[in-house]
Amino acid sequence: MGHDPAPLTSVCVFCGSADAAEPAFLTAAADLGRALAAAKLELIYGGGGVGLMGACAMAAHDAGGKVLGIIPEFLKIKERRLDVVETVVVTSMHERKQMMFERSDGFVVLPGGVGTLEEIVELLSWRRLDLHAKPVVFWSPNGFWEPLFALFQHTVDHKLTPPEFMESWVTVEAIEDVVPALLRGPAKIHAMAPDVARLT
Repeated sequence: MGHDPAPLTSVCVFCGSADAAEPAFLTAAADLGRALAAAKLELIYGGGGVGLMGACAMAAHDAGGKVLGIIPEFLKIKERRLDVVETVVVTSMHERKQMMFERSDGFVVLPGGVGTLEEIVELLSWRRLDLHAKPVVFWSPNGFWEPLFALFQHTVDHKLTPPEFMESWVTVEAIEDVVPALLRGPAKIHAMAPDVARLT
């Protein structure tokens, strides 16, 4: 990478906004929020009070952590903006993603739907283009993200993506491993244990 990562002080969490998500996912999102607060890492997130993102943000806030929500005007009602945390209202999804990227030193991906997919594919595409070297950690319980990783590998196998792209992120299965993986940073990926890093 051509960019040295900044010291980790803020973490963006990409995740689902559906209240119908599995209870275990919601519980883990809250656990992550508390872990970020305990580590003195500011949470940057999508600004809503629903689904995994709401659970993560409320837990971080309740634990005394610093939280910044970024939400487009048209989603304020649908995603039930959290008024108890600092929130920036922007005009578009593009502006939201750009601000989330700029304000964050690292990224965590929890289970989510098509919106989460859009966010992380763009983030990893920017990594592929050497536009950043910020750590990216996926929480993949029971192999949740394996189909996505298999698709990425499929593009590598067909020589449409360079093999080193598969080293752009770290995967953990236990939510308590997310913050330690973030703090190791991208330079430490190769030194991590096989059950923590995905190096295929």
